[in-house]
Amino acid sequence: MKKRIKVFAPASVTNVSCGFDILGFAIDYPGDELILQIKEEPGVVISKITGDHQRLPFDPLKNTAGVSLLSLVEHLDFKKGIEIEIHKKMALGSGLGSSAASAVASVFALNEILGKPLSKDELLPFALEGEKLTCGGSPHADNVSACLMGGFVIVRSLSPMDVINIRTPKNLYCTIVHPHLEINTADTRKILRKQILLADAVKQWGNVAGLVAGLTSGDYDLISRSLQDVIVEPIRSILIPGFHEIKNAAIDSGALGCSISGSGPSIFAFSKSKAIADKVGSAMMKALSTIEVEGDLYISKINQQGPRVME
Repeated sequence: MKKRIKVFAPASVTNVSCGFDILGFAIDYPGDELILQIKEEPGVVISKITGDHQRLPFDPLKNTAGVSLLSLVEHLDFKKGIEIEIHKKMALGSGLGSSAASAVASVFALNEILGKPLSKDELLPFALEGEKLTCGGSPHADNVSACLMGGFVIVRSLSPMDVINIRTPKNLYCTIVHPHLEINTADTRKILRKQILLADAVKQWGNVAGLVAGLTSGDYDLISRSLQDVIVEPIRSILIPGFHEIKNAAIDSGALGCSISGSGPSIFAFSKSKAIADKVGSAMMKALSTIEVEGDLYISKINQQGPRVME
């Protein structure tokens, strides 16, 4: 058995406009890097955290990577010790699945170093344990599923767990602007309406069905028509300065559609070519600069692989 492994787990875009808590996809970058080493002394130790290290706990019971890893260690009845280093390559509260990436990286790394005793489907519940820390015990599986499985996922059910990968157009690109703001996921869930109009629900169901159909068939016009969120975006966008200006800039530059990534503040847009995605990115960043907020720009195809071994 190897003693050391280094892995990368990607960021993810979730909700994907109309698909609140059920749609998500992985992107190539950013993401988290994690180093796992096997030790003789039993127990899980987090020895190093870089990136947002000042705000992340070293206690495995309070860290998403640690909690997920501990649950897998118990399931596998693994008797040796484990030391991990977490290298955060994206900001906390970005809306890009930062906590999910750490959780996925830890269970993926242990599974790999042990010779893959579990499939990715079987790893999912353990990664989900980490997400419970950030969601008050009621996790949503869209970030974790997209990060772990790769590609574009539908979370049909949490109990029983039922996650489906769907195919997407080969030339579909995602442009993401991450404003240097932080939004707490738990807070953004509190402001959502507990009840919605049936008419709005029907519109949303139609858009979800249309988006899935458009993605699987490669119908860009249908994808564009379906990228509309009539329930969550109107509320959460209030918390993101300049959201509507950035969204309008993306669409005016040729994007198929634009919405909030996760709970924000990151904003994503779909395009049907790299050239358009680049143009959209420039327009979105220009719109962001008008409100005097700095940000990061990422342009990626949908990451079909998910986590990977680096060394």
